[in-house]
Amino acid sequence: METKAANYNPATDALKGSAGAAIGGAVGYFGFGWLLSQGFYAVALPGVLLGIGAGLLRQRQSLTFSIVCAIAALVLGILAEWKYIPYIADQSLGYFLEHLKGRSPVTLIMIALGSFAGFWFSRRSGRHSSNESSNREPGQRPN
Repeated sequence: METKAANYNPATDALKGSAGAAIGGAVGYFGFGWLLSQGFYAVALPGVLLGIGAGLLRQRQSLTFSIVCAIAALVLGILAEWKYIPYIADQSLGYFLEHLKGRSPVTLIMIALGSFAGFWFSRRSGRHSSNESSNREPGQRPN
């Protein structure tokens, strides 16, 4: 266990998590478009897969990293909705963002759920937090 802790590099861990988030987010983004073409609506998918990708490649939990994943998942969900289901009157991103609150409640809830999933799945329960000592026994207080 000591060897694992000695080999841990927070920068490398964040880079691996970011790569996983990028890959998962891309799969989710294009997967949403494909599912939409098949008649299914899954705008939460980009955020969910972003979080799963980030969590799979990280060694340790980081609250800051998970918050960044939640924000990225929110942005990706909004961009996916804009790209695949734009307004007919004006297809620009600015117009879409100005009228985002006019989308259906289901859409807004699903984008929010995708953002929450991006946060939640990037945390991966059962892993040590980056600010915890890996040598501590369960229930033992820090020095």
